[in-house]
Amino acid sequence: MLHQVSIFAANTKGALSRITSILARNDINIYTMLATDSAEFGIIRLIVDQSDKASEALEKEGYQCRVDLVLAVDMKSDKPGTLDHILSDLQNANVMIRYLYISFDRQTSSPIAVFSTTESETEAFLKGKGYHLLDRF
Repeated sequence: MLHQVSIFAANTKGALSRITSILARNDINIYTMLATDSAEFGIIRLIVDQSDKASEALEKEGYQCRVDLVLAVDMKSDKPGTLDHILSDLQNANVMIRYLYISFDRQTSSPIAVFSTTESETEAFLKGKGYHLLDRF
């Protein structure tokens, strides 16, 4: 499992730049970043090289943060249907996915499915099905 930093920020011009500037000043490397919005606030999800340090630096600047565990599955292939196969296995096991996004391994260029579920057994289930889960980027 990986540590993901979730940041709650107002939807304003320059909001993402302010966050990335804080991380840059603290020598924190961003591996993945997903920004979603609602009417007034956005949620920025990051996987970084130092999640605790990132959370502390952002909170010091007034941001509300949370560090969560997420699963990262090496999809090994960029062929059509690869993600569907993973999701079908999870559906057949009655696993609910709260959110999902795709990133890439910087060395191999393999796609990586990053997701959060409500079931604590999901990691063991995926390993049992032969999927390779990452514990770092």
